[in-house]
Amino acid sequence: MTSQILTTRMEAHPSDSNTIERYLDTGGYATLKQALTSSTPEDVVEQVKASNIRGRGGAGFPMGMKWGFLAASDPKYLVVNADESEPGTFKDRQLLERDPHQLVEGIAIASFALGVKRAFVYVRGEYSKPARRLQRAVDEAYEAGYLGDNIAGSEFSLDVSVHLGGGAYICGEETALLNSLEGRRGEPRLKPPFPAVEGLYARPTIVNNVESLSNVPWIVANGGHAYASIGPERSAGTRMFSLSGHVNKPGNYEIVMGMSWRDLIYGIGGGIRDGNELKTWIPGGASAPWLMPEHLDTAITIDGVAEYGTMLGSGAVVVMDETTDVVAAAHSIVRFFAHESCGQCTPCREGTKWLQDVLERIMDGTGRLEDIELLLDISDNISPGLRWPPAMTTICPLGPSATAPITSITKYFLDEVKARINQPEMADG
Repeated sequence: MTSQILTTRMEAHPSDSNTIERYLDTGGYATLKQALTSSTPEDVVEQVKASNIRGRGGAGFPMGMKWGFLAASDPKYLVVNADESEPGTFKDRQLLERDPHQLVEGIAIASFALGVKRAFVYVRGEYSKPARRLQRAVDEAYEAGYLGDNIAGSEFSLDVSVHLGGGAYICGEETALLNSLEGRRGEPRLKPPFPAVEGLYARPTIVNNVESLSNVPWIVANGGHAYASIGPERSAGTRMFSLSGHVNKPGNYEIVMGMSWRDLIYGIGGGIRDGNELKTWIPGGASAPWLMPEHLDTAITIDGVAEYGTMLGSGAVVVMDETTDVVAAAHSIVRFFAHESCGQCTPCREGTKWLQDVLERIMDGTGRLEDIELLLDISDNISPGLRWPPAMTTICPLGPSATAPITSITKYFLDEVKARINQPEMADG
């Protein structure tokens, strides 16, 4: 997966890339054998720490540091978060469909390093094809001796289970995922305790994203310092971005961190459709505040976007051109979060619905100028201070995520919002 050049688009992958035969032909599982025969678990953990890789699931927490928090108590578990439900994100889907054995090998190496004997992959409920591909890869790995008892002739044994999720966005939050995996309602848990201390079945658990674990074989094979040398120091390595929206060449692209947004959108993405002008873009999935054309030369790094109050999040880049109705775009995002709220926290349950209703009033042509202040007041009650990263009155970030489009349109497109209110004839229908 990891290279210093960007990958080609989805259709360029070999049609049999999901098979164990293709994976073995390209050196697959050699790193697992190497780790089991020539390394200690501590060696592998140190390599991951040295790589400086940060989680690719949204939070961006250093992966090696997270591993270091795992309590030394058995049994313990590894859970793979494949519940890819963030609007605009489809990178994990490609990894599961086109290269599932890379993930399986990453799981096995990580489990060896962590002293885990049981791992679970929680796949988004709607991802039936990726789940089938992954299950087949797991079955093939068992048959070939890369999962199960005494892997590759070693003393290490590992069982992996593939679990189809509950079909809810909230189950992508790691503690809600654990609840769902246990057969309970998918609601986030209060933290602490954190999963590394008390996670699945109240046992120590590491939860990692698909892309994060798919990097592990390369890191262990080539060394953590080799991975850390790719890209900027605090945003080391490569990362997959799901580029969509009003670009000429949408798709999944793996880039070296540190390139500019201009290079991604206009170079790799082929520029804006129909020769239109860029209006704005979402840099990290629907949860992320938006960026503007004046930010095009900003580096694609965690710190680079944080300077402008946003995040790389799930790696979903949604581009909007000059024809975009930003109020309608914000409404679409807010409606999604209102629908997906688990209802556990009052500010999220009530606030997201109110944001949706006020935006609908503006779009229907019956909005009031004071609705702008009302939108910001509701948002402030969900996420006090309206800053990023958000302060929260909720257990998880879903509620604050719904405020991102509100702060974006009121910060960058206030005149357009006022125009929708002052000119009811602009209303849809």
